[in-house]
Amino acid sequence: MSETKDKENHTDIDESRRAKISQRDAIIMAALQHIPFDGWSDKALIMGAESIEISPSSIKRFFPGGVKDALTHFIDLADRKMVEDLAAYDLPSMKIRERISIAVRLRLQRWTPYREPVRRALALSPLPPFTGGVLRGWYKTVDVIWRAAGDKSIDFNFYTKRGLLAAVYGATLLYWLDDKSEDCKETWAFLDRRIADVMKVPKIKKNITERIKNLPYLGGILERIVQRRAPKPH
Repeated sequence: MSETKDKENHTDIDESRRAKISQRDAIIMAALQHIPFDGWSDKALIMGAESIEISPSSIKRFFPGGVKDALTHFIDLADRKMVEDLAAYDLPSMKIRERISIAVRLRLQRWTPYREPVRRALALSPLPPFTGGVLRGWYKTVDVIWRAAGDKSIDFNFYTKRGLLAAVYGATLLYWLDDKSEDCKETWAFLDRRIADVMKVPKIKKNITERIKNLPYLGGILERIVQRRAPKPH
């Protein structure tokens, strides 16, 4: 009887958590309409909440850390949507480079109408209140892409794969933000070239630390995050 009660309580907690995440998602999506004008701000979050009939007084409950938490949740939302979109593809039949390419493309493509909020989020990344969260989100995105692509490495390849993809993803993200071509065709061509460069130059792995340090605002922080979170070899 006790075991049944525990399961029911656990189910209730899961449902409550899912409902809260869903409401956070809705607030973020609504706020994206206002961020181009008001930036990532409490005002944008409040206006977004009001537009979907959520009380502005609830903002602190959904995002206790304010804009910092909202930005972190936006990154998480984008990662989850990418994984959902990937479900439509037969990934096992693809080569690894094709899986990575389609994952990065899907990660960005969905947000093409919201490039200005993404641009403004990047502009906040060097500021002390946001740097840690943005970098952790950056690492998580790269990790999610590799895991979705079927990566199970636990040796040094774990680090190099994520480091190399961080460089590719970062460069592609910056290219995408200013791409005026139809359906961002130039971005996807750029992405494929970057992946091809990585695939045909194995020695680039030896220079991964330098590559990471050259990315805006990543420096050694991403490197430390990877080293701390990577699974230990058995």
